[in-house]
Amino acid sequence: MPAWNFVRKSFYRDSVTLMRLSRDLEAVPGVTRAAAMLGTPGNRALLHDAGLLAAEGEAAGAADLVIAVCADSFAAADAARAEAEEALAARRAPAGAPPGPRPRTLAAACRALPDATLALVSLPGAWAADEARRALEAGLHVMLFSDNVAVADEVALKRLARARGLFLLGPDCGTAILAGVPLGFANAVPRGRIGVAAASGTGLQAVTCHVAAAGEGISHAIGVGGRDLSDEVGGLMLEPALDALAADPATAVVVVLGKPPGPATLARLRARVAALAKPTVLHFVGDRTLSTAATLEDAALAAVALARGQTPAPVEFGAPPGEIAACVEAAARALGEGQRWVRGIYAGGTLAWEARELLAARLADVAPGVDGGASGHRVVDFGGDAFTLGRPHPMLDGTIRREWIEREAADPAAAVLLLDVIQGFGAHPDPAGELLPALRAARRRAEAEGRALAVVASVTGTEEDLQPRSTQVAALEAAGVLVMPSNAQAARLAAAIAATRA
Repeated sequence: MPAWNFVRKSFYRDSVTLMRLSRDLEAVPGVTRAAAMLGTPGNRALLHDAGLLAAEGEAAGAADLVIAVCADSFAAADAARAEAEEALAARRAPAGAPPGPRPRTLAAACRALPDATLALVSLPGAWAADEARRALEAGLHVMLFSDNVAVADEVALKRLARARGLFLLGPDCGTAILAGVPLGFANAVPRGRIGVAAASGTGLQAVTCHVAAAGEGISHAIGVGGRDLSDEVGGLMLEPALDALAADPATAVVVVLGKPPGPATLARLRARVAALAKPTVLHFVGDRTLSTAATLEDAALAAVALARGQTPAPVEFGAPPGEIAACVEAAARALGEGQRWVRGIYAGGTLAWEARELLAARLADVAPGVDGGASGHRVVDFGGDAFTLGRPHPMLDGTIRREWIEREAADPAAAVLLLDVIQGFGAHPDPAGELLPALRAARRRAEAEGRALAVVASVTGTEEDLQPRSTQVAALEAAGVLVMPSNAQAARLAAAIAATRA
């Protein structure tokens, strides 16, 4: 299918806006693929590899906006161009927007909002560090929403932030709730007495939502970046995050989340946690020694119990054993001969790793990573840098997950599809609905080939989110999806179904 490119000279929009625009253009009749991105050499290479680059885009400069579409006719491509122009104009001057300056630089924004204390940076990773540095030098805390930021840049920025008594939240973890204000991907949760410091984005979301579901609230949830606990970064932001929660009178219990710390970082972390003088819950995905809670769900419930003066207790399944056994038996009975593999198709990195670890504890032949490069049982994190370079995060746009749902369903050995559905601020307005067409198509294909597919999912969110959790759950269940109360329970159920096929 031919590609058309339309170029706007010296025209900038932030990466989130362009991600949403790319998604919207793919809904134009006759358009099969679309992307909107600046014409940097790296982005042009991505467009070329995706079959979306035409001569106009090849000639674009790094500051030019390239609108690229694959369509069945020029008329369809031109309709996408017109929709893009209209959308960009609307974002430039929103209907009903109050009069006043619309700053084009950080310096102008600081002059327009002299009382501002935080800058949210959402740029392609190669450019994000420079703007984050300018914001720190201007005395602003920074939330670095961008992916694909070099580790060396992250370390330099965090050292600068520490030196100036500021926070650099992120990168690769676009979630925080500060004094009740959600930033990036976050959920609508009540204020309360549980504080979270997380080198994790979706892990932070899962814990805060479980806390809210249990009737407690969040004082602050500080997302410090997915790599912060590595020895390369050395906990440069987790340490001041713990100090802030320790000093906060509204925080009674502290939860610390992330991947297992590097050995050098671990020693400093132990000392910081010991000095907190507040009840603390630790959960590091895949760690069985340092963690005091085995899963994200258990971490949240342990924090709730400690806040109430109770003894924490882990949860295997929320439903009675007999009900779980009947569910497993019914799902397994429908599968055909040779179907045995669990295939996890995830938007959340921490959730993907948690699912992978829980599967590996119960099944053989589980792929060691979450990059999609192995056969057997596997979980793929589509929010990883390899999948988000030049394309929207799967929480914004489920295109790549829909493609993989159909790809995995085409494998006659696939038995269970395992999914996370993440809602909240910044996420797709209907994350479940976006995946359902692909799930229905996958099941139709399986049925036509004389087999079935079990689909198991969890929904991370609250009733107060823009997409109420109950509506997401109901839509999935109406399509035959087995929806579990947590990611951990969903992974355990998927493993139990697959175990009957061994």
